[in-house]
Amino acid sequence: MRGKARELVVGAAQLGPIARHETRTEVVERLLALLHRGHEQGCELVVYPELALTTFFPRWWIEDPRELDGFYETEMPSPEVAPLFATAARLGIGFCLGYAELTPDGHRYNTYLLVDGRGNEVAKYRKVHIPGHERHEPQRPFQHLERAYFEPGPETFGTWSAFRGEIGLALCNDRRWPETYRVMGLADVEMILIGYNTPIHYFPDPTQDPLAGFHNHLVMQAGAYQNGTFVVGVAKGGMEEGVRSLAESCIIAPSGEILAQASTESDELVSATCDLNWCVAYKKTLFDFARYRRPEMYQAITRRQEVR
Repeated sequence: MRGKARELVVGAAQLGPIARHETRTEVVERLLALLHRGHEQGCELVVYPELALTTFFPRWWIEDPRELDGFYETEMPSPEVAPLFATAARLGIGFCLGYAELTPDGHRYNTYLLVDGRGNEVAKYRKVHIPGHERHEPQRPFQHLERAYFEPGPETFGTWSAFRGEIGLALCNDRRWPETYRVMGLADVEMILIGYNTPIHYFPDPTQDPLAGFHNHLVMQAGAYQNGTFVVGVAKGGMEEGVRSLAESCIIAPSGEILAQASTESDELVSATCDLNWCVAYKKTLFDFARYRRPEMYQAITRRQEVR
């Protein structure tokens, strides 16, 4: 069924906490250390988490515009991040990097950048499903102000031909929505890269806190299986500025099985050899979209209507 192998060795480069005072240069040194671990393990692609260059700043209500702007990148690579691009190109390793983007015309996006093994940009994705709240809520133990600091990406979920396969990108809250995977699945995606920063305490409903890890894997494993694709989910986890965030970075097969998983809440790289032809086993059998899907029956999904 699988035919000649199209093997891709991918590394999930989990980060531990980043302190508010850490500089870009200090963080990039950590990214480089993970890149070298990936090189030692034969990785052709290393995947970093969401907002990998700074602490998770949406946990604070920041009134000073200059302070807020300091968390965003206005160019990529910036001088501080350039060593990552140069080293990756020298080693022949591609990477995916999450960061806060401030565009020349003033748009603020939560961005994921895919770079090939020569240091060239392959794709840029801007987060679609923005979670959290828009206004200062001092009653919370910490804020989750993504909706104040980022606007939704203007484009749908894309896929790109790279690394001998069809690669898709998503960020954090995107992973909870089945439509994320299905849109890319319809484009024959073979590997979806997902970076996340997920605080374990959920203020609107703390009963969900003990289920954070279960829900994290549940949605990514289901998305992988139902669309016949690999999923690489990469965290920035651990106790960061008094807030514990989920780790448990993992690499998931098209079967929904976890092939590799981080065992710490610190900087850690786990890798797996992914035969992209494995996707065919699901795309041409149970999930043969052309044969079995009934899109005429799904129109309610895209209609805005009152929730009953």
